[in-house]
This record gives sequence, C-alpha cells and structure tokens, in this order.
Amino acid sequence: MLTSARPATIHDFGGFPQALHDVQYPAPGAPELARETAKLIKSTQVVEDDQWGLDHGTWTVLKHMYPEANIPVFQLSVDYYKPPAYHYQLAQELKELRKRGVLIVGSGNIVHNLRRISFADNAAPFDWAQEFDATVKNKVEQQAFEDLLHYERLGEAAKLSIPTPDHYFPFIYGLGLAEPDEDIRFTYEEIQNGSISMRCFQVGE
Repeated sequence: MLTSARPATIHDFGGFPQALHDVQYPAPGAPELARETAKLIKSTQVVEDDQWGLDHGTWTVLKHMYPEANIPVFQLSVDYYKPPAYHYQLAQELKELRKRGVLIVGSGNIVHNLRRISFADNAAPFDWAQEFDATVKNKVEQQAFEDLLHYERLGEAAKLSIPTPDHYFPFIYGLGLAEPDEDIRFTYEEIQNGSISMRCFQVGE
C-alpha cells in the first residue's frame, strides 16, 4: 500500500519513446486514507510503503482524467502470484471506500498480448482478441463473474488474450467492487494494435 505523501512518478517500462519517460505526474499522496484502507483488508497482510511512487498503471490513466494532478492518490499493488479469486475477495473488502466517495480505478487490459502486437497503421483486431473481448462483455452483462474468475476455461482465445494475468487482475477488482445486480456500464469499446483491448467499464454512477 503506497503511503507516500508526495509520490514520485515511476517510469516502470522500456522500449517506448522518450516523451513517455519525460512525463511527470506530481499528484499529492493520500497516506491517511491509504492506512485506513489497509485496515479494511482482512484476507491478507498489507505492507505499507512510503518509498515507491505512482507507476505507469496509475499516472497514464489519471493524467488524462485529472491533467492538473490536483487529486490525492494512493495505489495498491497487485500480487501477480495469487489466483483471481484472491483478488476478487480482496476487492470486496474495499467496498467501504465506495461509500466514502473514493474513486477506485483498476487499470489494465482485458486483452493484452504484446507478443502479437501490430504497429501497422489502423491495424485490425485479431479474431481471437475480438472473440475474447466480446465474451468478457457478455459475461459481465450476465453477471457470470465466476466464469471470468476461471478465464483459463474460456478457450484458446482467452489463452491468447491473457498470456500473463497482470493486466487482467485489475478487471477482477472492478467486478469484486460491484454489488449484486448493480449496473455496470461500458464507457469505451475498442481494440488497438490488433491485440490490446482498451475496453473500459464503470460500476454504478
């Protein structure tokens, strides 16, 4: 749990233009809220960290939402080695934050396969990417969350779309934060570079 009062901008990636490495997002931290959030989590031990900063999973999204960086921000790291059900349960423990009016953003990609990425102009989505993206949309609309926790059972398209689960897990947090039968609205539906789904959804109002 990031508890820094003034988190640095972390550029934890490689192979991208220098312009991305030059970006700074000097949003203030929210250490008190971060510590309160840590107390809400009972299913696992939470370690506070005031040395790390806002990594690209955070600032690349917030820079477009709040370009002035004038909102307090903290982030929760996602354990790559835990199963989807673990993340779903942890997300349910964070529902109290919604009642307090805290905006929770889970940033990743439902389809994220950099090995198959295309940099051609106007690259068409791969069939398997479209298939899995559509499957996820249908499962969300049907509230079939259990199927999405076991994505490895959803066929070859799922395997190609999720070669590693790190970009998929934030999606699971979004599902875990939803109340039963709560409205989930898709706010953006596009696939770019052939193999990256930019699908976005909003839970509640």
